Amino acid sequence: MEARATAKFIRISPQKTRIVARNINGLPVEDAINVLKFTPKKAAFEVGKVLHSAVANAEQIPGVDIDSLKVKQVIINPGPMWKRIMPRAMGRAYRILKRTSHITVVVEES
Repeated sequence: MEARATAKFIRISPQKTRIVARNINGLPVEDAINVLKFTPKKAAFEVGKVLHSAVANAEQIPGVDIDSLKVKQVIINPGPMWKRIMPRAMGRAYRILKRTSHITVVVEES
């Protein structure tokens, strides 16, 4: 049986978040939590919160052994972008895209 959790509109680039997500894909949940705890990136904190939520969702399913859970899949999709402008020389303006991410973590019993 699998359980999932999703966090939407997280204010971090999907490109940066995927680097962290690749490190925990396929690991047992306990190992994945330890990897995220000692990864010095903002994305590790955000993915960790979603992973804890997925484990809590799995606890609600009757007959699931929490100790045997593993991370089946971590999906990072781009969310909407905030468009901002940066003033430049001679009256010009450059566009800045502040990117957001949708993070989905799926855990299953191994």
